[in-house]
Amino acid sequence: MRDGDITILRGAEVRAVLAGRELELIQAVRTAYETHGEGDSSLPHSTFLPFPGQPRNRIIALPAYLGGPCPIAGVKWVSSFPDNLNLGVDRASAVVILNSAQTGRPEAILEGSVISAKRTAASAALAAQCLKGESKVGRVGMIGCGLINFEIARFLRAVFPDAETFVLFDQDETRASQFASKKIFEGVRVQIARDVKAVLRGAPLISIATTALKPHIGELGECRQGSTILHISLRDLSPEVILSCDNVVDDIDHVCRAQTSVHLAEQLVGHRKFIRCSLADILKGRSPARNGSEAVSVFSPFGLGVLDLAVSKLVRDLALQQGMETMIGSFVPSSWAEEA
Repeated sequence: MRDGDITILRGAEVRAVLAGRELELIQAVRTAYETHGEGDSSLPHSTFLPFPGQPRNRIIALPAYLGGPCPIAGVKWVSSFPDNLNLGVDRASAVVILNSAQTGRPEAILEGSVISAKRTAASAALAAQCLKGESKVGRVGMIGCGLINFEIARFLRAVFPDAETFVLFDQDETRASQFASKKIFEGVRVQIARDVKAVLRGAPLISIATTALKPHIGELGECRQGSTILHISLRDLSPEVILSCDNVVDDIDHVCRAQTSVHLAEQLVGHRKFIRCSLADILKGRSPARNGSEAVSVFSPFGLGVLDLAVSKLVRDLALQQGMETMIGSFVPSSWAEEA
């Protein structure tokens, strides 16, 4: 690859490169978390582009730099338009641009929705591994039957191969039934719950991935002691529920914004002491996996751009090895100094 060339990877190619690599992706995400936790990263706050009169729609820019042996910089530009589902189109679409950390010049453009979903799922599975420890996970609950929980189910099956039952709930029963028919559930039992409480009651590990804008779960009385909730969509639990739980996040400064449930809890009490630690603190041994109580553990990940970079770099490197990329030569113009 010559300086000035740029690699293009389409969605089908990204998906093909990552097929069956769940454990490798989890390791890449773990390394990114640890690198970020050691301060070898740059992670500005995400920028939200709202649309007047369309509160459910937004496009978000996540710029980042990730250090380590092979540093990389870049940005993910990801949209969320929930009503796309009514049009038969996926809710989210995205693109990732990778830049050289040495020159800043763009080196690759990748379809980003697959990367975004898989890095989110890898993060969730890694957190579940940490927070559940050696505990057997026989039943998994899933609230929200969209792409994100679909990928999370795939990754949870990779890290908890003994899981026997998945309990599903979605406000759209047809959507839940379609979700239950996916091949990733072959070999396990699948139950469709009538409401959220049935999911909370039915599983010690629960993943929440919805399009909720405001909290709709006001108490966890149905949860078993010591349960773990992967609060992926960030706005489902009331601030009172957050304050009652053992809270682990991906990045404290990032998650305490944009009216997440954790942000609402901070606004309610005026401090962040209810957040015990970050996932990186657990991974590096600075904090225990659980706080020693039987409280419900909640992992609330804002979604860090460094994870997108880590997975995108893995995709690019694998694709180049396999010759799957499309190369555009001389994408970057020659220097103006060379012009007559």
